[in-house]
Amino acid sequence: MERLQKILANAGIASRRKCEELITSGKVTVNGETVTELGVKADPSADEIAVNGKKILKEQKVYIVFNKPKGVITAVSDPKGRSVVTDYLKDVKQRVYPVGRLDYDSEGLLLLTNDGELANKLTHPKHHVPKTYLATVERVPHGASLEKLAKGIKLEDGMTAPAEVEYHDVDPENKFATIRITIREGRNRQVRRMFDAIHHPVTRLKRISFGSLQLDNLQRGKHRKLSKAELQALLEDAEMPSSEK
Repeated sequence: MERLQKILANAGIASRRKCEELITSGKVTVNGETVTELGVKADPSADEIAVNGKKILKEQKVYIVFNKPKGVITAVSDPKGRSVVTDYLKDVKQRVYPVGRLDYDSEGLLLLTNDGELANKLTHPKHHVPKTYLATVERVPHGASLEKLAKGIKLEDGMTAPAEVEYHDVDPENKFATIRITIREGRNRQVRRMFDAIHHPVTRLKRISFGSLQLDNLQRGKHRKLSKAELQALLEDAEMPSSEK
């Protein structure tokens, strides 16, 4: 049994909030009876649920990996009319949402799905799902500076958790370096702020993995569906205790 608004949202009718409005306005019925209270639960596999007299069908779950370009908003709409990730998913019939965020100036791996339960597990702080980035920074940080990031560094919103940090590429003229960094938190613009704290601002940030899911050679602006093996591995990521990661 699930809350009615969750069933409607999972079926792709609308966002959870819009579905609540549909219920309270008397547009939803369960087994022929109009429901107007938000606490009502139903069984989508057994109950007949309709919106404006039209029976809903349980939406097929879909899981997509997208290589987000820089300058694209991690959202399904933008009031300022800027490009959003779903602009690149015109061939996807289901209503999908980003799992977590990549800021406007960052690029790389973004997972999108209509599986709200999995999305919540993957982004819940208690699971500490690892995310790996390639951060190109100004000048070459000393090993001692990277060690600070590895151990945890103080930001304005508190100490960061330990990170995995290593050199990926170093400019021989000492003008820049690309650092591979793995974090298990999801604070706003965290990687950028971590490098700011050691005085090596990020000039380019690309996420290359999310949990066990890898970006690999997926071209910028392109997307594909996850394989069964990738989905199974992500499900395991969502269930695995943080101490085992």
